[in-house]
Amino acid sequence: MENPIHLLLMAVVQDQDFESATRAIQSIGATVTYLSSAGGFLGRRNVTLLIGLPIEKEKDALEALQNSCRQRIEYLTLPLEGSPMPMPAPVPVTVGGATVFALPVERFEQI
Repeated sequence: MENPIHLLLMAVVQDQDFESATRAIQSIGATVTYLSSAGGFLGRRNVTLLIGLPIEKEKDALEALQNSCRQRIEYLTLPLEGSPMPMPAPVPVTVGGATVFALPVERFEQI
């Protein structure tokens, strides 16, 4: 009997969404492992979730992540160009949500 086709979803989420995202993924019966990570642009703490699941649960997993990882507006303080005094100008930046990569798994075993 052949194994069903599986996927590995790699989801990068903000640290504050970690618990709700993990609960949401576990509620659909998928296994999840996490790695601490940091964002390159803002340098904020992130978590990379490694989610193994049958391919037919991909849509459920994406919906669970979408519902548990929300986007936020944060403000970065940048100096004004040409200003004699370094007065910061807050700039709105959208952060959060989830960045998800779906990788096919050729072989999957639970030992």
